[in-house]
Amino acid sequence: MSTKYTIAGVVLLCGVIAGHAVQAAEAYPLRPIRMIIPFPPGGSNDILGRLVGQHVGERLGQTVVIDNRPGAGSTLGIGLAAQAEPDGYTILIISAAHAFGPSLYKKLPYHPVKSFEPISKLGTGPSVFTVHPSVPVKSMQDLVAYARANPGKLNFASAGVGSAQHLWFEYFKMRSGVNIVHVPFKGGSPAMVDVMAGNTQIAIGTIVQMLPLIKTGKLRGLATGGSKRNAALPDLPTLDEAGVKGYEGSNWWGVLAPAKTPKAIVDRLDKTFAAVLANDDIKTKFVNMGAEVDYLSQGELFRFLAAETDKWTKVAKQAGIQAQ
Repeated sequence: MSTKYTIAGVVLLCGVIAGHAVQAAEAYPLRPIRMIIPFPPGGSNDILGRLVGQHVGERLGQTVVIDNRPGAGSTLGIGLAAQAEPDGYTILIISAAHAFGPSLYKKLPYHPVKSFEPISKLGTGPSVFTVHPSVPVKSMQDLVAYARANPGKLNFASAGVGSAQHLWFEYFKMRSGVNIVHVPFKGGSPAMVDVMAGNTQIAIGTIVQMLPLIKTGKLRGLATGGSKRNAALPDLPTLDEAGVKGYEGSNWWGVLAPAKTPKAIVDRLDKTFAAVLANDDIKTKFVNMGAEVDYLSQGELFRFLAAETDKWTKVAKQAGIQAQ
């Protein structure tokens, strides 16, 4: 057989394979899609995942089934997604916790970059700093002054060592120079219960989670951790405005697929998420929850993940944080 016929055969085969891939993407999905959320129901990841997942399912003509898989600081659910069949029928909601893992755990059951295909970034939700109403402070400046005058007497509650709340607060301590004691709990709910009972005095979380507690007066909001004021709490300054210069600590949400998921399917999912996020009703729902749509496409999400991982790795190392 001559070389030219061999080359022609390879070209023809590649064309056939490419054609089948396009056809598969056009037919996709043929059954429900599983969306793994590596956190328990009721948190910001779950709330945003269910909202967006419903609309994505409607556009694709299939149900998006929510599969909550909490545990080990989200690494359990992330590992499960990494091991799933790369056929487009398993996708993963990630958050800022995805950028924390490499610096907190000596060994992960996945590679945070190589184990996945980026699909889309969904949105951003800044943190909000709150205190129990009995704490004699009305602003972030008051809190910093009180903490400096009473070193080690205030406590802040988190969802556990290495959680988003923990890293956000350690970053705050680095920027403000205060001495406030960390009290880790096994999850965000018991941490919030303890602060609302007045046993610990300070709590941080996303506005998505904390807004109802602030609105009902169970907690007093002091400042938000975003780069600008949040529409859901417009009277609260950012930490930077309140004197903690350079501070920014926000949660964010994105979607990944297992590595080797066909590019044509990843592209279709990306376009579908982009279309959902462009909907004015979705944008309004995000804002009402204290978040905002912040879409990034595949390549942009990849670069964003790298920058976030670098930032929080430095914070974790400087604070000496290692997950238990």
